[in-house]
Amino acid sequence: MSEKTTTARRKQHLAQVRSKQTRQRRLRVIALATVALAVLLGALFTVWRGTSTPTDGTPAAGGGVRGSGEYPYQVGRPGIGQAAPAFALPATTGKKVSLADYRGKNVLLYFQEGLMCEPCWDQIGDLEKNVSAVKAAGIDQIVSITVDPIDLITRKMHDEGYTTTVLSDPDLSATKAYDANAYGMMGDSKPGHSFILVGPDGKIRWRADYGGEPKYTMFLPTSQILADMKKDTTAK
Repeated sequence: MSEKTTTARRKQHLAQVRSKQTRQRRLRVIALATVALAVLLGALFTVWRGTSTPTDGTPAAGGGVRGSGEYPYQVGRPGIGQAAPAFALPATTGKKVSLADYRGKNVLLYFQEGLMCEPCWDQIGDLEKNVSAVKAAGIDQIVSITVDPIDLITRKMHDEGYTTTVLSDPDLSATKAYDANAYGMMGDSKPGHSFILVGPDGKIRWRADYGGEPKYTMFLPTSQILADMKKDTTAK
């Protein structure tokens, strides 16, 4: 083998070694950057969780999970004992319905994702099938709130044969007032799956936000809703 050929092969080998070393250095830099980013995100999340906890002891959105393992829920704000925000929205009754219309009664507000969430409508059906148990639990009226146009909601209710009053909240004014859009799979553009019991005095007696992490529940048996409500209100 000539000296010229040997020299060329040595240069080729050296180039390969240097290329490999360069790739390894790049991989190490990427790995270190990934670890640093993960640490930073973890720290930011910890700070966010700390600053999102109210000083009055009321659980914030994304707070502690309650309920059974199968149907966990959170308790957002406004919470138990706080005044329920007023609203007046178009209803499937053909008129506007306001919270003030139910003064002196126990009204269960059911915030839900709307037309594209079939389990949400199954929830209304299950509540209607168990109306006797609902009444026995002291609930005088159920009112559902979602963000779809009232004409489409009315058609859906007619097609399903349901009679529950459903309200249209297209600008999320009521939904945001109750922070009900903090619990669901659609980000903050729609309510999740929240139940809020407003008492005769206009104050919140019970609240359960089932639509959030970790399971994003969009349907649960009425018996479970009533059991959770009884447990929490009795504890108070």
